[in-house]
Amino acid sequence: MRLVDEEPFGPILPVIKYSDLDEVIARANANPAGLGGSVWSRDPARAAEVALRLECGSAWVNEHGAIQPDAPFGGVKQSGIGVEFGRYGLEEYTSIQTLKIMK
Repeated sequence: MRLVDEEPFGPILPVIKYSDLDEVIARANANPAGLGGSVWSRDPARAAEVALRLECGSAWVNEHGAIQPDAPFGGVKQSGIGVEFGRYGLEEYTSIQTLKIMK
């Protein structure tokens, strides 16, 4: 399905029916993109467990696309390198130098 095989940018959210949870997670993680994913469920705790298994930079439970300026935002795989926002985003713009002086 082209909608989920490519990385779409727009107001779309595909809903995929499944019968085997491990299989659908493997299918999601097989995608070369990894910017974000969402899990929708009546059981938020179980959905959070599933979301943590997704290989993506951001995962949401019962919502999609909400960005918090104090939390890091970035993708994995072919969806980009590095993050924006939050402490980790600030660290992307810094360089660290180690200096050792032998006396």
